[in-house]
Amino acid sequence: MSLHDNAVLVLKAYAGSEGSDPAQRELSGLYLDHLAARPDGMWKACEAGHLTASALVVDPERGRVLLTLHKKLGMWLQMGGHCEPGDTTLERAALREAREESGILELTPLAGGPVQLDRHPIPAPCHWHLDVQYAALTRPGAVESISEESLDLRWFAYDEVAGVADGSVVRLLERTRAVLGA
Repeated sequence: MSLHDNAVLVLKAYAGSEGSDPAQRELSGLYLDHLAARPDGMWKACEAGHLTASALVVDPERGRVLLTLHKKLGMWLQMGGHCEPGDTTLERAALREAREESGILELTPLAGGPVQLDRHPIPAPCHWHLDVQYAALTRPGAVESISEESLDLRWFAYDEVAGVADGSVVRLLERTRAVLGA
């Protein structure tokens, strides 16, 4: 199965899940329409926009998340980025990005698939990132290491995130905590 085919299956399942609200179902439909119209819609080269995969790294036992201060954007974000030809699923792409950017190899995806979708504009020549956002759990005491893509990497308590990150990250954390029951 191709990554494109996997994305279609993941997005259809997400749209049909009980937890997705109307806005998330609408985004899922937009993503599916994009993929139906663009066979290259998974890749950075697709200038009309492309899917990306990200993961919020969570230490649930300590009630904290690891965020990266993105080098190009200067914003505290979850780990994530572009899909690559070797990626076989969106979840694996999100975990690969999280491992590369956090330096933490022992990450376990939160069960149930994506936590949320987030569509945001980006500078030309491309126009949109259609981000499929997951959560990845780590064990207490995991040691992070900064990558070339980050200015900084830092753990934040759940209640600190709203003070440093944008609304998308805050919503991702809220949805993740709801799944965790935290």
